[in-house]
Amino acid sequence: MKVRLHSNDLKEIIESSFPEQFKSKEEGGITKRKHNAQLLGGRGSYHELFMENIHIGHGDMSMAKDTEIWFDSDMETIELHFALYGTTQAEDLETKKNYQFKYNHHNIIYAAGFRGKSQYVAEKGVRIFEINLTPRFFQRFLPEQHTYYRRFRQMLKDQMSGMLSPINLAITPKMHLIIEEILSCQRQGAYQRMFIESKVIELLMLQLEQMDTPSDLYSYSLKKRDVDKIHAVKEYISENVETPCTLLNLARLFQTNEYTLKKGFKEVFGTSVHSYWNGIRMEQAKLLLIEHHLTVSEVADRIGYKNPQHFTSAFKKRYGFVPSRLK
Repeated sequence: MKVRLHSNDLKEIIESSFPEQFKSKEEGGITKRKHNAQLLGGRGSYHELFMENIHIGHGDMSMAKDTEIWFDSDMETIELHFALYGTTQAEDLETKKNYQFKYNHHNIIYAAGFRGKSQYVAEKGVRIFEINLTPRFFQRFLPEQHTYYRRFRQMLKDQMSGMLSPINLAITPKMHLIIEEILSCQRQGAYQRMFIESKVIELLMLQLEQMDTPSDLYSYSLKKRDVDKIHAVKEYISENVETPCTLLNLARLFQTNEYTLKKGFKEVFGTSVHSYWNGIRMEQAKLLLIEHHLTVSEVADRIGYKNPQHFTSAFKKRYGFVPSRLK
């Protein structure tokens, strides 16, 4: 099973071979690779992780000039595709289908082999996260009841490439958290495989649940520069968890206004600035309590609470039990 990438005006060809059924030959059952975008005339990198039934790819890339990337694959796969930043567009040269993803959208794609091309606009960066599953593994989790699911199951049977949802859906804050948990996993060997597989299944569950009631499908009403600022705010919050994030301070820092930030953040990420910040803090608190063995007071201080009791109350409100129970 192989995937090949090349550009019209470059002789270099990137060829990536997938282990049979994605099985790794490395000790611990996981293989990791890194590709430099300079081979295709761009900036950035793309990282891969292989384990049995699962392949994860993620990266950031921007091109110095408008570029067409051509690719072909002989692999049958289910892809959970997440466009974390920027706009991506690919055309299947066999079926003439177009696959376009805008900011913060996702879908599930079936590919029975693929030959196509992608368009990249100069200096327009993209950030993607994608999970490839073997069809046999994926079908264990595909429900029966929804029309989309029955149609998609028939596509797999007929080996006809396409997307599960006819319209891309917005990536939710919970999905972002799971993606970040996968990318920051520090476990090794069998424990890393178990952790990643559980998170992949959880992410797939959230996608399928959302497709049952796709009421939040929309196009952004914001201008592109405002969407860029919204994504920059999210990155800042994620990297400065202990810093209080008020709308006024964030609006000033990113040269926008409170109304645009409040409305835009809710539109792009489906939650408020405060809820997202608080969610990030509570997830980090759980990690500090379980894996770093800090006291409740130390964790409260680390994530920006001056009063440990206030932290305990917030933690209990979110999870239904006090943080000391994790000790």
